Amino acid sequence: MDLGIAGRRALVCAASKGLGKACALALAREGVHVTLTARSADALEEAAAEIRAATGVTVTTAAGDIATEEGRAAALAACPEPDILVNNAGGPPPGDFRDWEREDWIRALDANMLAPILLIKATVDGMIGRRFGRIVNITSGAVKAPIPILGLSNGARTGLTGFVAGLSRQTVKHNVTINNLLPGPFETDRLRKTMEGGAKASGRSIDEEMDLRRQSNPAGRFGDPDEFGAACAWICSARSGFMTGQNILLDGGAYAGTL
Repeated sequence: MDLGIAGRRALVCAASKGLGKACALALAREGVHVTLTARSADALEEAAAEIRAATGVTVTTAAGDIATEEGRAAALAACPEPDILVNNAGGPPPGDFRDWEREDWIRALDANMLAPILLIKATVDGMIGRRFGRIVNITSGAVKAPIPILGLSNGARTGLTGFVAGLSRQTVKHNVTINNLLPGPFETDRLRKTMEGGAKASGRSIDEEMDLRRQSNPAGRFGDPDEFGAACAWICSARSGFMTGQNILLDGGAYAGTL
C-alpha cells in the first residue's frame, strides 16, 4: 500500500533506539524526511546514520531531553513545521507509590504528559493550516490495564490519554488526527530493565524471567519493534484520516478485555 506520505516531514521523539527508532525507520522507508530527538548525542547520530543508509531520506537530529523546555526548543528548531509528530519518552522507574515524593510525580508528568501536550500545542496549528497532520503518542498498554509497579507511568500516561480524547475531536475536521499507540511487551532495552525488578524479587535470572514473560503472552513471544513501527507508519498515513482519538493496543493479546 502506498501510504501517501512521501516527502512529508516528521519529528520523532526518543528515536535513538527502541520503539521510537522503529517508528522513525518505518516512516523513512515511506519517503518521509525525519528529525530524531534523544538525550544521547552519540546514540542519536548512530541511529540517524543507520536510517540514512537504509532509506536515503533526509535525517536531521536534535540532541536534548524532550521533557525540558530546552530540549523541545532544540527539536522544534530542527523541525519547525512537522507534518507528523511522534511523541515518545522513556517511562519513569517502577516502584511502590509510598516511596515516591512530589518531585517524582512532577518528573513523570513532565516527560509523559506535559511534554507531548506542549509539542502538540507548538505544531498543531501549523498542521491545521496545511490541512494535513498526524500525531501519534506512544503511551503504554498500562493505560488499558494498569501495572501496579508502574504507577508513575499509569498516572501520567492516562492523563495524556484524557487530554487527547478531547482535542482529537476538534482537529480531525482539518485532516489532523491524534491517536495513541499502546505497546505491550516489545523486545527493547526498556522491557529488559523493567523485568530486572521482577527477577530480583523472584530469585530467577533475568533470562528466566524474560522467558516466563514470553510464555505468558498469548502470542508466545515479545513484539518486534519493526511491527510497532509499521503500525505507526500506517496511522501517520494519508489513508488513516478517518481515525482519531483512538488507543491502539499492540500487545500480542495480553489484554483480555472485550473493549
